[in-house]
Amino acid sequence: MKIFVLNSGSSSIKYQLIQMPEKEVIAKGLVEKIGLEGSAVIHKANEMEIKFEKKIKDHTEGIKTVFEILTNDETGSLKHVDEIEAVGHRVVHGGEDFSGSILVDDKVIKALIKNIDLAPLHNPPNLEGIYAINKLLPEVPQVGVFDTAFHQTMPRHSYMYAIPYRLYENYKIRRYGFHGTSHKYVSHRACEVLGLDYDKTKIITCHLGNGSSIAAIKHGKSVDTSMGLTPNEGLIMGTRTGDIDAGAVLFIQDKEKLDLNGMNKLINKESGVFGISGVSPDMRELENAAEKGNERAQLALDMFHYRIRKYIGAYAAVMGGVDLIVFTGGIGENADLSREAICRDFEFLGLEFDKSKNKGLRSKEALINADNSKVKVMVIPTDEEMAIAMETERIVG
Repeated sequence: MKIFVLNSGSSSIKYQLIQMPEKEVIAKGLVEKIGLEGSAVIHKANEMEIKFEKKIKDHTEGIKTVFEILTNDETGSLKHVDEIEAVGHRVVHGGEDFSGSILVDDKVIKALIKNIDLAPLHNPPNLEGIYAINKLLPEVPQVGVFDTAFHQTMPRHSYMYAIPYRLYENYKIRRYGFHGTSHKYVSHRACEVLGLDYDKTKIITCHLGNGSSIAAIKHGKSVDTSMGLTPNEGLIMGTRTGDIDAGAVLFIQDKEKLDLNGMNKLINKESGVFGISGVSPDMRELENAAEKGNERAQLALDMFHYRIRKYIGAYAAVMGGVDLIVFTGGIGENADLSREAICRDFEFLGLEFDKSKNKGLRSKEALINADNSKVKVMVIPTDEEMAIAMETERIVG
């Protein structure tokens, strides 16, 4: 089965064409600057990368252009677009309506529209991708795979906020969590590699990148996660505050005379390790600056690592222990210094870290704990597109 995977953003579309069940990536690429000057498609297939510069006014035209590239005699991987048997969409927010992936129909689309308030920057472009496929491949089944769905197994005492209950009843304000597709994929994959029973294992997954989150997965179910109603809660991130006193937000807003948009920009775009360091949200640049003696860069790193360690300790307590810790995401997969700093002094949990296994490890599946460690620690590169393809095959099949 050939599955077309779409991740539609406001001005971009990431895509992959995957042959299932072989899990073979036939082609992949990026449609960038949709509706803007300099729009183009960067397409990769057959060990070649080609850039097609073209004015692309909307998502439908962007996907249509990709289909033309895929079926072109010189650049194509398909004889005809009808070879695509299913389309899988990354959808950011499913609210309380979806506890798993689902076949897209009119009822699902109405629910996604209803949940736009919960993800105003993400759900509308996700819907644009669905609308585009409805126009271009109306007979092909579409599957929505939700970032929030994996965390719908959290108990109420975990996801509720201590605010007037009517606010939950009226507006569904609660913790939803994100990166669910990644947390699910890497936790399953780690157990598969190690030969562990997923339904009997206590796992903490650390998805660390410009956006970071951590999840507690007990016996196959997410029981807690760091991101909340929005992706701002939890860990310190590239430009997001993570956990912050709500009173401090009001205090800053008053002192800085900020409106709602100004405050939103401050906590989402100007904070995090970038706000602390004044250097960059990029971990590599932070490490270089800290190595040269930049104290604020070092402080940002220390804060980033500390917050993750605090969550790992909390989630071990929540689950009554931990068997496996998994690192993934751009930082989790590549920043060996961060992994070492995060895993320091966890011997009381039964974790014995192996610096030699960890050093220099980049984007490879590997154990980085000592052989005598009770707790296993793994690096598992995430593959959300493949996870979406697997879910799509399961639902359509």
